[in-house]
Amino acid sequence: MTALLEIEGLVKDFRVGPPLRKSTFHAVKGVSFRIEAGSSYGLVGESGSGKTTVARMVAQLNSPTTGAIRFDGQDVTRLNGRALRAYRRDVQMVFQDPYGALNPRMSVLELISEPWEIHGLHSRADRLRRAATLLDQVGLAPSALERKPIEFSGGQRQRIMIARALALEPRLIVADEPVSALDVSVQAQVLNLMKDLQDELGLTYLFISHDLSVVEFLCDRVGVMLRGDLVEEGDCDSIYRSPRTEYTKDLLRAIPPLPDVVQRDLEEDRA
Repeated sequence: MTALLEIEGLVKDFRVGPPLRKSTFHAVKGVSFRIEAGSSYGLVGESGSGKTTVARMVAQLNSPTTGAIRFDGQDVTRLNGRALRAYRRDVQMVFQDPYGALNPRMSVLELISEPWEIHGLHSRADRLRRAATLLDQVGLAPSALERKPIEFSGGQRQRIMIARALALEPRLIVADEPVSALDVSVQAQVLNLMKDLQDELGLTYLFISHDLSVVEFLCDRVGVMLRGDLVEEGDCDSIYRSPRTEYTKDLLRAIPPLPDVVQRDLEEDRA
């Protein structure tokens, strides 16, 4: 398979502390991995491990200190202007908190249409039609278009977030803890939705999580981060059955049981 995303020697340092006594915090220390087109890569680790910093650099919300991020063979850290704008159409994020990520003053139609406005795409009538189609894809009725985020549950808000991320027809979705703020049963619904959308649209996922059970269900390969380092990487079977590091073993021991609906789907996929 062809690598859609290649990360090589990625480093991110932050200057922290009071103005006259600043020190360097090494958030990401030379991380390298690749994601094949149409596959899912799970980046896992406890809070502060650096996984979200990697996600934000991939989405170009933060710039790396050193290292390369290649998308379809092109180093995106060197992009600017129109080329960077085009890259941001191809790579979209789904954030952790569906309550804080959606502007409460905007309707669902406005939220989904905003990427089209920014990129100058589609007429007003076409946006309405396309937004209704996107809502249908994520399991919401078109009547939701005129409502505000406060009128929806957490799971429904995350579906709106996913619809918004799909608006520009991206090739890569960077999902940063997209189900961790949801109830367990709702997590199962959103995970199944993401899996269905991947099959339907050929999406590639970089999936950030601290929960290895969620990653096992959705992802093909796993990278384990600890204090900025990628300490272990491999396909799901090898990581979950024969972990090499004590840290990975500790994470596996902490796995909660999967919700029944997710477990059933997982067993059917493995059959």
